[in-house]
Amino acid sequence: MTAGTVCWEDTQLHLEALKQTVDSALDEFTRLPEDCPSRLREAMRYSLLAEGKRLRPLLVLLAAEACGGRVSDALPAACAVEMIHAYSLIHDDLPAMDDDDLRRGRPACHRQFDEATAILAGDALLTLAFEVSAKHTSPRERAGECCALLAEAAGPCRMVGGQMDDILAERGGHSLELLERIHRRKTGALIEVSLVLGAVLAGADERQRRALAEYGRCLGLAFQITDDLLDVEGEEGRVGKRLGKDQDRRKLTFPGLLGIAESRRRAADAVEQACRAVEAFGADARHLKALARSIAERKR
Repeated sequence: MTAGTVCWEDTQLHLEALKQTVDSALDEFTRLPEDCPSRLREAMRYSLLAEGKRLRPLLVLLAAEACGGRVSDALPAACAVEMIHAYSLIHDDLPAMDDDDLRRGRPACHRQFDEATAILAGDALLTLAFEVSAKHTSPRERAGECCALLAEAAGPCRMVGGQMDDILAERGGHSLELLERIHRRKTGALIEVSLVLGAVLAGADERQRRALAEYGRCLGLAFQITDDLLDVEGEEGRVGKRLGKDQDRRKLTFPGLLGIAESRRRAADAVEQACRAVEAFGADARHLKALARSIAERKR
């Protein structure tokens, strides 16, 4: 067994423990009082608690650990990020957007319930994310900064703006510059802010924040390229959603623009750039590096 394999096995065990912590907290935060209609609560929990990678909340916690912080302090922010991610997936799957019937191997929220309920479930998760962040962030004096960072990352100039440009790109005018600009915002913004939130909550200095933000930018690019490749080469049963839809909709993708081989090369380069960005953390970055290297090899 190679040293790299041992490192990944160690990381897998650590990530699984963190994932269970995140899942328990998400379950607790969505045990809402009776004023929340039961159908709305059910739809929120159906989408949020579905089996998933929990990549973004894990990045919050790993970043906090790398900076010497405590998982317990970063956990509410980790849950808030996952709530925003879940809301974005619910809305992305709607017929007016990507029109997907499956998500994580199950009927999409609007198929399991109905479109109106799905829209409201997404809205509720987005607003609950900020409630959790504002009420439960520790130290409390950092709550305002965390809410502002989340709002910017999820807002009109970043995640939502990237989604808008992704829709507009279906009309033509394809270029590598546009493609990268879309995904730095649509996919990358929430990944990048996850790292920054972990750093902020651990009391990291500016140098550490910048290093983790750069790691997040590179990881976000690698993740999106791999996601595009899975739509071309993946197995639907493992990926958990309908494949081949990007080409059907004439979406702007990395393999569609650059080809499969060049897309793979760029994903690998982005992973290595991510790993270099956190070199200064030494052994404290071992899980971040191992996670980054697993991204380019993922099958789902």
